[in-house]
Amino acid sequence: MRRPVKNRNIAQADLKYHSVRVGKFINSVMWDGKKSTAEKVVYDAFDIIKEKMKVENPVEVFDTAIRNVGPQMEIRSRRVGGANYQVPREVRPERRQALAFRWILLAARGGKGKPMAQKLATELMAAAANEGSAIKKREDTHRMAEANKAFAHFAW
Repeated sequence: MRRPVKNRNIAQADLKYHSVRVGKFINSVMWDGKKSTAEKVVYDAFDIIKEKMKVENPVEVFDTAIRNVGPQMEIRSRRVGGANYQVPREVRPERRQALAFRWILLAARGGKGKPMAQKLATELMAAAANEGSAIKKREDTHRMAEANKAFAHFAW
């Protein structure tokens, strides 16, 4: 039996928009402990979103993008009698958010030749409009879960 989830550290809200979710996202963007660099990248991306989409609060676009990218279902491997089955499972809210962050950053880092803030802004705007690489990743995950629905009875 799995042990209970430990009380984890709660990420601090970011200084500019006072959002815990943006604070967590900044921590996800951060490499090698360089938080000030990560903050600059995220805030520059938000400025680009504000400018291009002509919105008052870019955090709303960010929240929409995270909500759109987060998967409802995923597949987990389960070994039953010598065979591995891909069992579809519902995704917990914390994991849904973590996967959304990961996929958006993966898509943004995949682009070449532009500053990170610009790539991140482009990916967030695309995700908010239900387009882009991160949305494709979510669709692929949902498609896999749908294809393996026959093994749902193996869920634990």
